[in-house]
Amino acid sequence: MLKHAPNGFPIGFLWGSASAACQIEGGCSEGGKGLSVADVAMKQDKEVPRIEYKNVTKEQINAAEGYVGEELYPKRHGVDYYHRFKEDIALCAQMGFTAFRMSIAWSRLFPNGDELEPNPEGLGFYHEVFKELKKYKMEPIVTLSHFEMPLHLVTQYGGWADRKLIDMFVRYCKVCFDEYGSYVTYWINFNEMNGTRFNTFYSTGIVREDWGDKFEQATYQAAHNQFVASAKAVKYLREKWSNARMGCMVVPFTRYPGTCKPEDVMKMQHDMHLDCYFYTDIYMRGEYPGYALRYFDDHQIQLETEDRDFELIKTYTVDYLTFSYYSTSISSVEQEGWETTDGNLSQQLKNPYLEASEWGWQIDPMGLRYQLSCFADRYPGVEMMVVENGLGAQDIVEADGSIQDDYRIDYLRRHIEQIKESIRDGANVIGYTSWSSMDCISSGTSEMAKRYGFIYIDLDDNNEGTLERKPKKSFYWYKKVIETNGEKL
Repeated sequence: MLKHAPNGFPIGFLWGSASAACQIEGGCSEGGKGLSVADVAMKQDKEVPRIEYKNVTKEQINAAEGYVGEELYPKRHGVDYYHRFKEDIALCAQMGFTAFRMSIAWSRLFPNGDELEPNPEGLGFYHEVFKELKKYKMEPIVTLSHFEMPLHLVTQYGGWADRKLIDMFVRYCKVCFDEYGSYVTYWINFNEMNGTRFNTFYSTGIVREDWGDKFEQATYQAAHNQFVASAKAVKYLREKWSNARMGCMVVPFTRYPGTCKPEDVMKMQHDMHLDCYFYTDIYMRGEYPGYALRYFDDHQIQLETEDRDFELIKTYTVDYLTFSYYSTSISSVEQEGWETTDGNLSQQLKNPYLEASEWGWQIDPMGLRYQLSCFADRYPGVEMMVVENGLGAQDIVEADGSIQDDYRIDYLRRHIEQIKESIRDGANVIGYTSWSSMDCISSGTSEMAKRYGFIYIDLDDNNEGTLERKPKKSFYWYKKVIETNGEKL
């Protein structure tokens, strides 16, 4: 019998929001935590192109290591989730969350990253967090590495370009699975794993100046080592917890051709291959795709590998696919004549048909449906989650204390509508966690002014404020969305 298309979100759909330890926790010098790559990030002016401050130098690292305070490095203080997580999780429960995407700070469990035994205080902290989520029946979706690798692994080993990090990461993963496996079904290996190309230092710990003209090769070496590390972690996870799932996560950089010229269409395909599908193809299918092998040959990229690597990658693929979605971009063989805009992680060509946020991120709800369709066609039947999607804005507290963020409601409504359309198209979408449940330190610019949350936090860019939590108008809107399983938007 021919089936009918789904009418809406499936029963049991996971609704919630996402967070990252390095953006909310704070407590940088508490509980035995070590410095991480996030603790090197200084607040940036939004007018400065992001690509100009993504390349962290040795001088910056040395200065950050010697600085013991929090004032210059906002992610060191976060929004004090380390002390207020019970209050924050309770607020999420008030919205009716059935899922909570979070990350574990690698440097809180292994302060240097190369220890043989974990830090007991760090272990205890996350046990308390998971107990609190269980209390409210929220499904944790846990990212193991979210731009927060221990800084010692950068200064001592040169980051993920060194194969030694494979076993260090697997040791860390095994501790997480052993300690928290009874709480967690959904794991994610690396946040925005294609950040090896666009967010290299925070994704891999590679410092550009160390590599010269071998920098691109180093990024692909780091990616390969992460593929192997993920496979080894998946192997252990499946042996330990039969019901557990490991996912991968990417920022797709969804693209359109600049014109209908065949050259622009081929440029779009090339960009999507290298920027996105190279990573998802390997994690989902377990093999290096032909277009990547050709690119390596054409650009004299030679990776250090072991024969066993490819068997592991093929055997221990991931179970589901997750991605962040904020904006789309243009691919064109002609760069002249195009305006550029600062998108998520990199500068992009500006689409003249789209509006943009005040931070220059182009807003394209229909592009989300398009990307879900592309993934569904490429990986038939795969379970997918949209694990980041949101609007950064300068929210205003009104005289009566309210935050009337109708612009955020409109943004989220239009994107959720497109997820619903994707499900009707046949995409197997099982969850949505917006960015973010609460205001947090910006990942890219380390600002507080760019707010994403349903919950307003009284903190400014100068680390001044009461840290009071206050629901915005969108808080109550999202509560209704969850109550009706996406029917009332």
